[in-house]
Amino acid sequence: MRWRLRALSVIGAGLRMPSGARGRALQDGLSGTGGTAPAPDRHRPSPGRGRGDTVRAWTELFRVSALFSVPGDALAGAAAVGRSPGRGTALAIGASLCLYEAGMALNDWADREEDALDRPHRPIPSGRISPPAALGAAGVLTAAGLALAARAGRPALAVATGLAATVWAYDLHLKHTKAGPAAMAAARTLDLLLGATASIAAGARGGAPARGSAPVVPGAADNVAAPAHPARGALTALPAALVLGAHTYGVTAVSRHEAQGGSTAVPLAVLATTAGLGATVLTAGRAARTRASEPGAGGVGATGPGEYRTTRPHRLTHDLLLTAFTPADLLLTAFTGAYLRTAAPPLLHAALNPSPPLTQRAVGGGIRAMIPLQAALATRAGAPGSGLAVMALVPLARSLARKVSPT
Repeated sequence: MRWRLRALSVIGAGLRMPSGARGRALQDGLSGTGGTAPAPDRHRPSPGRGRGDTVRAWTELFRVSALFSVPGDALAGAAAVGRSPGRGTALAIGASLCLYEAGMALNDWADREEDALDRPHRPIPSGRISPPAALGAAGVLTAAGLALAARAGRPALAVATGLAATVWAYDLHLKHTKAGPAAMAAARTLDLLLGATASIAAGARGGAPARGSAPVVPGAADNVAAPAHPARGALTALPAALVLGAHTYGVTAVSRHEAQGGSTAVPLAVLATTAGLGATVLTAGRAARTRASEPGAGGVGATGPGEYRTTRPHRLTHDLLLTAFTPADLLLTAFTGAYLRTAAPPLLHAALNPSPPLTQRAVGGGIRAMIPLQAALATRAGAPGSGLAVMALVPLARSLARKVSPT
């Protein structure tokens, strides 16, 4: 009887699932994705894979559903410096897309060993894309992005070079340090400034003109004159760039816990930051509209610089109320509301239950929320048409996110 009990105990010990990497490997074997047989070369694509599988692997590597959060940076940057979208803005969008995708490929190349344990389904650890191919794609896309920025002028190339250096520094080292979220925030900030710089440079060479045909009023705060140097003129877009950078900082801080979960304080802090950014965009837009309506500012009741027509008090109040609720104000409110509605609920869910799936959902919501935030920034700067164009990307991003995860 004793030898039977010992045999049963040995068998039972063998059936226990080990923990850690061995446990995951054994689970893969039980599910048909691995086993005790010699493991194939993970970095060598299967010989029978079709073209559709290859395309699918590259779309996963590049996270193409997140691409729609990129064009709004350049459009918001152009709006912030009072420029209509033109050749320079288009070049900035192309450069941003290339640099963004270079960062995606480089990110997976740098994390290939970590993903082999935590995300074995990713394109590199699963063997669908080789590490040299991913690294080569990152290099080619970086060169293409810098080439497009150079076509927009030397100031745009300087900003794009700083952006590319930030992306590579983040993926290769900074993302594993406390400076990771700050580096990602700097990348988004530079991306918006790239759109502003390229748009100004193109306008200075006879490209897209400044918005509006009204003459420049000396001393008016909202007038945008052609700057002497595109880089100095792009500083006008710095407040909008910092708003986008602050949002990016929060999304990156949450993403650092998406594989293991377990953080409640970070999603709560980012949720408060999101609410503050939404309030900032709204109040700044209302303040700018109020300044434009004040006597002597060229707004309601103004007949020229420093002049104001004599009118009855009730008529003045009526005019001010009309300007306080313009279609642009309604759009700004709608876009800001869409931003909060997209980013806030997943963050709240991740704070209440900090599991990896809900944390990843909060990261995905933060990425998609960049689009309405960009639209709100463009509308706040007086370009509601650009805001509507950016918001048109939302259904495309949402549809593609169901097929390819943005995280």
